[in-house]
Amino acid sequence: MKKSFIIIMMLTLMLTLLLVGCGKKAAPAQKTDSVKPIKIALVTDVGGVNDQSFNQSAWEGLSRAQKDLGIKASYIESKQDADYMPNLETLYDSKNDLIWGIGFKMADRVLEAAKQNPNQKYAIIDFSYGDKTPSNVIGVLFKEQEASFLVGYIAGKMSKTGKIGFVGGMDVPVIHRFQYGFDAGVLYANPKAKIYEQYAESFTDAAKGKAIANQMYKNGADIVFHAAGGVGDGVIEAAKEKNLWAIGVDRDQSDLAPNNVLTSAMKRVDNAIYDVAKKMKNGEFDGGKTLTYGLKDGGVDIAPTTKKHVPQSILDEVSKIKADIISGKITTPSSKDAFNKWKKNYLK
Repeated sequence: MKKSFIIIMMLTLMLTLLLVGCGKKAAPAQKTDSVKPIKIALVTDVGGVNDQSFNQSAWEGLSRAQKDLGIKASYIESKQDADYMPNLETLYDSKNDLIWGIGFKMADRVLEAAKQNPNQKYAIIDFSYGDKTPSNVIGVLFKEQEASFLVGYIAGKMSKTGKIGFVGGMDVPVIHRFQYGFDAGVLYANPKAKIYEQYAESFTDAAKGKAIANQMYKNGADIVFHAAGGVGDGVIEAAKEKNLWAIGVDRDQSDLAPNNVLTSAMKRVDNAIYDVAKKMKNGEFDGGKTLTYGLKDGGVDIAPTTKKHVPQSILDEVSKIKADIISGKITTPSSKDAFNKWKKNYLK
């Protein structure tokens, strides 16, 4: 009887230890389910996320990253330049893993925030700090001149009057890349073309954009390209009212006037935002560097809806030019000096 009791006690003890052991093994599995998603947020420029331009493209890219990669995305809109720093501080207080500044106008504020918070990661669209880029900051630039060259070539081939317009937002390097790439593309297609150019000194004044475009149309232009953010809404509206052509920018803007937007020089801010998010998901961060996106890596291109209005014969020529730009056979100017040199090499 005593021996049976001892055996029963030993079996009970062994079963208890086995159950406790199994309990300890189950605990770590519960922790893996509580991993927090990467938080990425952006501060828009004054155009806001519905600007039909690069702010909207940025948010579309971050939204796609949220859907595909499981990050947590958010944004704050800036109504005026004075909002930049408070918005950056708000996103810092919200403990985001990465904070984007959308636009070169935020360069000083992003740099200031990065120096104040060295453990916080930042990134900025359309600006490079060069060799002075802090290790917690990524600068992002685009080869806007490449896509602009392509739409310029289309304009030069499609214009019936030989007169073409360009409306810029502000007189700054990023818009110069659009301007001179476009000018070169127009002249590559038609060396005798006349190009009207004017800056609105704004990225939001649609009424001014409309007035500038109307004057260009009055002077005989039948195609006007804008690189002007919200100002371009007025350019496209003028084209619609005159039943002439406009060329959009940043996004495929054909939805604004399907019968009057000839093409768009797409600047894939969305792809850049997505690419950086994907790298962070994989534990990578290119801090202290400037990333540049062009035709070769899907950073710029012409809109897919271009085929609606442009004959296939011209599209075939554009495809050849695109390949030549990627290979380096054709260079695209990004400044006034580069444009003047380009003319000597290509317009002999």
